[in-house]
Amino acid sequence: MKVDFEAEYRSSYGRVFGLCLRLLGGTVLAEDAAQDAFVRAYRALDRYDPAQPFAAWVVGIARNHCIDLLRRRRHGELRFGDEAAELAAAESESTEGIDALMISERGGRVRAAIAALPEKYRLPILLAYYDDASYDEIAEALGLSRNHVGVLLLRGKQALRKTLAPSEEESR
Repeated sequence: MKVDFEAEYRSSYGRVFGLCLRLLGGTVLAEDAAQDAFVRAYRALDRYDPAQPFAAWVVGIARNHCIDLLRRRRHGELRFGDEAAELAAAESESTEGIDALMISERGGRVRAAIAALPEKYRLPILLAYYDDASYDEIAEALGLSRNHVGVLLLRGKQALRKTLAPSEEESR
């Protein structure tokens, strides 16, 4: 089965660009990364399994490319902290689902709060909620354990709740 790469590009570009923009934080960087992802996909087209959705395949390529760019920007390793310390901090705070928060808050405010998170929390949240990546996929992409991913997601969601919680003046 032959892939109509041009049609797949047109239908997938928005999703790929959106992920790159969220991960890299800049329009120019995201455009370059999205284009690079499609170039990589085109070069690897012989390894594409047509039984799988093309968009998911190219988004995975884009995700990995953006993480590589972030690693290079940080001169090697991304810093995610110590799993035990993150878990201890997470257990000291209550947890609620991020889904209700994201639905109830305006999109721009949520996006700004996510963009302001430290990278060690921002990346797992973006991969989980915008790329629909599983804990195992996030762990593999970031070089972490599955448990560490869970802890980072928990801490990131706690930070988002604090940032997005209405102030005392707003709640009056």
